[in-house]
Amino acid sequence: MTQDYAAGQREAAAPPKAPGRDRYLDLLRSLALVRVVLYHLFGWAWLTVLFPSMGVMFALAGSLMARSLNRPAPSVIRGRLRRLLPPLWAFGAVVLPLMFAGGWKLSEDPDHSGTWGLLELVNYVIPIGAPPYPWETGFPKDLLESTWADQAVGPLWYLRAYLWFVLLSPLLLWAFRRVPWATLLAPLGLAAVVGTGLVTIPGELGNAVTDFAVYGSCWVLGFAHHEGMLAKVPRYLAVSGSVLVMAFGLWWASGHQGPDGWDLNDIPLAQAAWSFGFVVILLQYSPSWQELPGRLARWDKLVTLSNNRAVTIYLWHNLLIMATVPIIDQAYNLPFLQSDRAVAALDATDMLWMFVLVWPLIGVAIVAFGWIEDLAAKRRPRLWPNGAKKRRTKRPTPATPTHGA
Repeated sequence: MTQDYAAGQREAAAPPKAPGRDRYLDLLRSLALVRVVLYHLFGWAWLTVLFPSMGVMFALAGSLMARSLNRPAPSVIRGRLRRLLPPLWAFGAVVLPLMFAGGWKLSEDPDHSGTWGLLELVNYVIPIGAPPYPWETGFPKDLLESTWADQAVGPLWYLRAYLWFVLLSPLLLWAFRRVPWATLLAPLGLAAVVGTGLVTIPGELGNAVTDFAVYGSCWVLGFAHHEGMLAKVPRYLAVSGSVLVMAFGLWWASGHQGPDGWDLNDIPLAQAAWSFGFVVILLQYSPSWQELPGRLARWDKLVTLSNNRAVTIYLWHNLLIMATVPIIDQAYNLPFLQSDRAVAALDATDMLWMFVLVWPLIGVAIVAFGWIEDLAAKRRPRLWPNGAKKRRTKRPTPATPTHGA
């Protein structure tokens, strides 16, 4: 009786959801993807403070997961796996042969040898753990630097974390609907335990637990957004509380900086606190746009494209960043760049040219591999799904024949 009453209260308190996509959330996802590309390109630590992309992406995924779980959980999980795995398989089908062609011998790899190393290759099929790769490998014609595999495969930790969040979501949502605040704050508590070093869990299990601790509350914030819980919290209270949590995160980061200074990716507790507060503010002010307003409307097609190809962009962007290097190297052979002054200018602006080149390369990846996301979602394959409607040419009305014509 009590649970029925609580469910009725939730339904009454939750704001009505308009049909169709929430363009505000789509915009946030696009910004998060752009920030990820910029971070992996330039390596600026302050970007992790300016916009905590991973926390935002997990929160948005959690909101969509809560919405989907109105259907039976097994079918929802199968649907999520179906959308995630085929793009990963395509990535593995390209990257694995390149690593083996570059001289990687799994049987001789001290980190991934033996039977366990072979079993780890399963993570290129179902990412329940981190997929193996060599720290250094050659490459045909030495096009890329020796650590390209680490840079290309390393970001796949996100897929592992996403998969486990999806698998745990039915249980997390069940717990959230019964003890919302405890479920929301429990990962932050775990982050405090792990991030302060009170408990140390080695190996891949430790990495998975840390990811859950750091981003679990952001995922559950997605639940709170969808269920209308955040809307019930007074804005001044939500914002002021978030600012205090974020301030704690920066304070903790100031005394526990890693090799890259203020890079929150190296400071789990600071990342957890900063991401949590940041996401609360973003979702508290969520305007639920049906269309991008004002000047934002000019970015509508790119926002639509990036959301329709989010998995493809994330999977391939780091490898494509490295692919810009051999392209720029060819510029040194151009006749008008043979002087010392021209070479010095190109050396000084190489990062700028990498930034310019990576976006068309991402476009090529979208065309080459993005359609796999459509097949995985049981949609008609599309090469460039930016939401633009094709204009249908109207056939001319045939002239009425006249006598004697």
